[in-house]
Amino acid sequence: MRPNNMRRNKEAPAPPDAKHGQSGAGKAGPPEKGSAFLSRPGKGKTVVPLVKGQVLFSQGEPGDNVFFIRKGRIKFSVVSKNGREATIAMLGPGDFAGHECIAVRTLLRLATASAVIDSEVLRIEKTEMIRALREDHAFSDFFHRFLLERSIDIQADLVDQLFNSSEKRLARMLLLLAQYGDEDKPGTVIPKVSQEVLATMIGTTRSRVNYFMNRFRKLGFIHYDGELRVNPSLLNIVLRD
Repeated sequence: MRPNNMRRNKEAPAPPDAKHGQSGAGKAGPPEKGSAFLSRPGKGKTVVPLVKGQVLFSQGEPGDNVFFIRKGRIKFSVVSKNGREATIAMLGPGDFAGHECIAVRTLLRLATASAVIDSEVLRIEKTEMIRALREDHAFSDFFHRFLLERSIDIQADLVDQLFNSSEKRLARMLLLLAQYGDEDKPGTVIPKVSQEVLATMIGTTRSRVNYFMNRFRKLGFIHYDGELRVNPSLLNIVLRD
């Protein structure tokens, strides 16, 4: 059973040198509809490798490219006028980033996108993205499905923020980072994320995150062994009344 806001994992279309059925972090899954356009570079499309911590684009800079995440994990953060920083999203393989630019003639990026782990994205020029949406129906269907799923996720995040306790919000975030919902793998490793970042993502303090992380560990919901592993039993916290 999944929380009502945990969508099934999307598999990124396989790059040309990927083997079907490949698994693990940063995997490239079986081809989906739209993969003919997304699976390889070409006119207006460039594969961009990112090392951990590398910035893909920055808040306030002009946006004229769309990015399709092929491998890894990308974090999105914003900084207020008084310098306060908050992480607002974390996306992975099969997701798009920077696609807002196709809706307006001139757009300044609303957030900074950076790699949480070594990653790879397909950079698509705005004009090529618009052309593909008009002419490639399979890709257009694939992209619109992403938009609908992303809209559902954002609504679920808002409901979670308004009505759930900080403990439930943290449990849900850890499960999402572990990509729970498609393959119920106990002990799934999540990207290294600081407690400060987790606190900004769920709207609480670092001390509260630290308290609940220790509690989850004592209950066997998470494990530390140089990496953070999340047990699917953490779902009990989310579902608890």
